[in-house]
Amino acid sequence: MGAFLIFTGLVAVAVVALVGSYYMKKKRREGFALVARQLGMEYWPQDPFGLLAEPFALFQKGDGRGIENVIAGPYQTVEAKAFDYWYYDESTNAKGQTSKTYYRFDCVIVPIDAACSPLTIDNENVLTRLADALSFHDIEFESEDFNRAFNVKSPDKKFANDFVDARMMQWLLQNGRGTAFEIMGDRLMCYRRKLSPMEIVTLLGLSKAFLDRVPKVVYSLYARPIPLAPEAAHEQEAANEAKWLAGHYTPEPPDTPGAGPLAPPDGTV
Repeated sequence: MGAFLIFTGLVAVAVVALVGSYYMKKKRREGFALVARQLGMEYWPQDPFGLLAEPFALFQKGDGRGIENVIAGPYQTVEAKAFDYWYYDESTNAKGQTSKTYYRFDCVIVPIDAACSPLTIDNENVLTRLADALSFHDIEFESEDFNRAFNVKSPDKKFANDFVDARMMQWLLQNGRGTAFEIMGDRLMCYRRKLSPMEIVTLLGLSKAFLDRVPKVVYSLYARPIPLAPEAAHEQEAANEAKWLAGHYTPEPPDTPGAGPLAPPDGTV
């Protein structure tokens, strides 16, 4: 009888947990849908864009990951995508039992009209200091306050210094704490630990404000190539082909050994 009661109790707890999880997910979806309507954007419960294929470092973490509750559309003159992102690390204990530890974030992706090198701007913490101690050093700037507050990494130090100028550092010190920023190619992603649906509006606003403070030199020194129109691209392709043929054409040798070039039709030399 005691075992039966214990089993019944465990089943009841599991049912309550499942119902509670379903209710929370439903409320969160409704919250995202409401925010989308208020902003004039569109909402999808699942990711219709294949955002996990984006090459951001955050999307490479964990043993499994996913995206849901996607809002997309114009936000203050920029095309933005906001969404829930999660990943988990899987571990196995001494008894062979596996468990998953989940990490949840809310993210916003907006375009940058430049061809940027990879760049991450994260808040300095115990883990980033440990990584720096293991020789994975971040980039140092003239502002000691900024260096203590943020951890900046990029394979291109010059690009990082061009991008994070004094104006950007001041804005980050005033507004960027608790938010991470990642630049990859012509896209910016900013993210925070899991937010409420209404707080997504704040993250969208931070993304736009960050874009507004990207130094003008970034757009001039790291301009994106301008794609050719279809007609111009076809003409360019034909011109390139003609040049290639001209540069690689070799006349066939004459059939008769020692024969010179053919004479003109009128017999003149």
